[in-house]
Amino acid sequence: MLVKEVMIENVIKAPPEMNIVEAAKTMTENRIGSLVVVKDESLAGLITDRDILTKVVAKGKDINKTTIGDIMSKEVIYVKPDLDIEDAAEIMTENGVKKLPVIDNDTLLGIITASDIIAAHPKIMEKIESLVLLAKKEKPIAG
Repeated sequence: MLVKEVMIENVIKAPPEMNIVEAAKTMTENRIGSLVVVKDESLAGLITDRDILTKVVAKGKDINKTTIGDIMSKEVIYVKPDLDIEDAAEIMTENGVKKLPVIDNDTLLGIITASDIIAAHPKIMEKIESLVLLAKKEKPIAG
């Protein structure tokens, strides 16, 4: 099974100038945990709800003045649409990520998540089991 067969094509994109409040609202309204950051139609980065928690809230930064461009991951690992989903799961595991933008010829086509892979192909669960275990071992931030 290929990435293009299970990827989400309706990717919610955001400009790097978007502030944290707007980003959180966008994620909440769309029931998603990340935004693909795009500048001039090119992938600029990726921001997750966890980034907002650990890089903004936990550090006491101003949520109205901090932009997603300030805290996004700029070195984004991505995959091509014709990659086998088992290989995508392996990339996720090796890099400790749960989301991979799908790009071809510098064009964002979609995004694939660990949940998409699990839902599409239950045997892949073994491949990303270590990623899930790693997430469970993360210590919560004391409030």
